[in-house]
Amino acid sequence: MTEFWKVHSRQATVEEMMLDSNAQELTEHELPEILSLLPSVAGKDVLELGSGIGRYTCHLIGKAHHVTAVDFMEKFVEKNRRDHSHLGKADFLQADVTQLNFPQNSFDLIFSNWLLMYLSDGELSTMVEKMLAWLKPGGHLFFRESCFHQSGDCKRDFDPTRYRTPALYNHLVTSATWQDNKKAFGFDIVLTKSVQTYIKMKKNKNQVCWLLQKAPRDAAAQQGDFSTFQQFLDNQQYTRRGILRYEKMFGAGYVSTGGLSTTKEFVDLLNLTPGQKVVDVGCGIGGGDFYMAKNFGVEVLGMDLSANMVEIACERAVSEKLPLVHFEVADATKRVFPEGTFDVVYSRDTILHISDKLELFKHFYSWLKPGGKLLISDYCCGEKPWSPRFEEYVKQRGYILYTPKRYGQFLEEAGFTNVRAEDRTVQFIRVIKRELGKGEDMREEFIQEFSQDDFDAIVNGWTEKLQRCELGDQRWGLFYATKK
Repeated sequence: MTEFWKVHSRQATVEEMMLDSNAQELTEHELPEILSLLPSVAGKDVLELGSGIGRYTCHLIGKAHHVTAVDFMEKFVEKNRRDHSHLGKADFLQADVTQLNFPQNSFDLIFSNWLLMYLSDGELSTMVEKMLAWLKPGGHLFFRESCFHQSGDCKRDFDPTRYRTPALYNHLVTSATWQDNKKAFGFDIVLTKSVQTYIKMKKNKNQVCWLLQKAPRDAAAQQGDFSTFQQFLDNQQYTRRGILRYEKMFGAGYVSTGGLSTTKEFVDLLNLTPGQKVVDVGCGIGGGDFYMAKNFGVEVLGMDLSANMVEIACERAVSEKLPLVHFEVADATKRVFPEGTFDVVYSRDTILHISDKLELFKHFYSWLKPGGKLLISDYCCGEKPWSPRFEEYVKQRGYILYTPKRYGQFLEEAGFTNVRAEDRTVQFIRVIKRELGKGEDMREEFIQEFSQDDFDAIVNGWTEKLQRCELGDQRWGLFYATKK
């Protein structure tokens, strides 16, 4: 590794550091994009790993309380110190990051750009645990890596880079834990997304970045043996096979009630026009996003907590060839956008696990432009008392359900106007029955593609939904509102 970077650090230029002859133009567009994804560093203590010649250091120093910039190439460190030490409080360290040691709870943000891909799997696992220890509770880790293949056009006699998949990084960072005074911590994913600059300038989706937050694992435990809801989704409810199984029932591109038919009906309520920006919270595998972009010319950002969902959506996006649609793994409760970013917030049957609905709706309100619209469908509940069976179902899934009326009140309390809160349970029942009929019609095809057990699981799941609705325990709501 040292020999590789000795070759590519002789002049300490940005072209050498980025291994790309087009580094100047890439930097011009990439820097603001990456910086926009970071939490505020004002007054914070920041650790920058693999800082190079200071492309990002210069934007962190001055705003942060203190920056510790680390790189293992002497020429890079020297240039970074020479060019940027006057900007604010900072230390510039030449060190191998795998040998670093800092006190526990030292930093609010750890920032790393193109570093982890040069570590072995063992070194990476150890490094993730160290970073958990170095961060203060609630602190953030941001990192960005090349996945699948190289991006730069620089000639290389040999390449020590490990081009991992995003799924592997997701697994490594979310499975790591660290214990402090009998309290366990881990990383929650705030967002995972491809760097748009590389998509636009190089038609390259292999540049992927992550923002994670240090969170207590004991308090976050929600689903049996899984420490986070996100792990539960990707390892149990929404495995790749499970997603495709759901899609077979809902229709191509969809994992939400009614598939294309309800999507058409609900999207028509929004009166979309070309050029508008839509964020789809809980986008699933992207069917609704492709529909909106194709038919109305809107730009759509689809986000989902399930990495498996987003991975499939990104695969479909390649064949759809729609530059207006982008996807990211993200936690909507933690994702930050500048106020007034979107014209529409759209969500289908995916926020039922979020405990503080009012705070979430305030979040959505801030994302919208004045006059912006919100449309949500979601699982709801009837008035209590519920049947014991429904109580157990809600507890097992980790859902937090309210009546449609209460949902509407939350929206009004969040500041929305023209709130329409509709109980659509009758429609829900009709759709479930139609999908059960469809399932029966394609029984042999379904079993051949999946298995008898898969077919039975789907039919039983749909039948139980129907029973819960007919008992009055489970309801389905549609909510429409506007920002003042």
